Amino acid sequence: MVWSLLGALAAACCFGVATVLEAVAARTTTPSEGVDPRLLVRLAANVPFMTGIGLDLLGFGLELAALRSLPLFVVQAIIAAALAVTAVVAGPVLKVRLRGAEWAAVLAVCAGLALLGSSAGREGPSHIGPAFHWTLLGCALVLLVAGAMAGRLTGTARSVTLGLVAGLGFGVVALAARVLTSLNPVDLLTDPAAYALAAAGVAALLFYATALQRGSVTSTTAAMVVAETVVPAAVGVVLLGDHTRPGLGPVAATGFVVAVAATLVLARFGEPHVPEPESGSGAASDGDAGSGAGSGALSGRSPGGDRSEPAHPAG
Repeated sequence: MVWSLLGALAAACCFGVATVLEAVAARTTTPSEGVDPRLLVRLAANVPFMTGIGLDLLGFGLELAALRSLPLFVVQAIIAAALAVTAVVAGPVLKVRLRGAEWAAVLAVCAGLALLGSSAGREGPSHIGPAFHWTLLGCALVLLVAGAMAGRLTGTARSVTLGLVAGLGFGVVALAARVLTSLNPVDLLTDPAAYALAAAGVAALLFYATALQRGSVTSTTAAMVVAETVVPAAVGVVLLGDHTRPGLGPVAATGFVVAVAATLVLARFGEPHVPEPESGSGAASDGDAGSGAGSGALSGRSPGGDRSEPAHPAG
């Protein structure tokens, strides 16, 4: 179990660094109206984005291994805590100063994860009926339609809904990985959960990248974090038999709530921006909002796009 916990933490580190690379890449790519699958094609030529994808794949492999022996509520809370990694990395790399409350949130995330890790029971792959596997595939298809419809909304409603759908997509990925009983290629080809994992993963990535291009960073990331942690955790406890060590249920619940709540405090780090020098043109209107300028910097607004809130500092 210790190795599984370490693997989940390593996955969070991979995802946290990947978030920085992918969000910066999304901001430098020409935005599209609504949800456009060609966005991923354009991003495929972007070196930072593809590096981030590589880290995502490595993180997913580590997450998959952790899900073979740890409850979903533990793994998903650890994965959501990747935002704490993003926040810490953003400081030295993007020259961002974390506020006192944000450093406290990073420490709270660590404390919450420590409580979860100390109370987690050991879980193996769930042997559940094929109906659940088909249900996951159906959910992935529904999310594809829901995300396409959400792309037609405007303002905060658009970013929140896309973030929510993306989070649910990542949740389906976790659930599908949890119920896979064999990684044999032949078995995977006949398992609906494998197709659900692939479809939900691509959809979640597309919807999250779309939301980051134009939407509210904080709203998008907060909605995604809640959806990708709470929903799979609840399904794991109710349907998949996830549990804590005897007598440590309250400890696990406290750790889960603390870790997720502290992660939400760090939601602004779901999308980093490079701060604009004070002497640059188009400086942010207040000291707590910045936009990119100069070579390799980012604009606080998507090219030709709208923002539902002022640009945030890099994170």
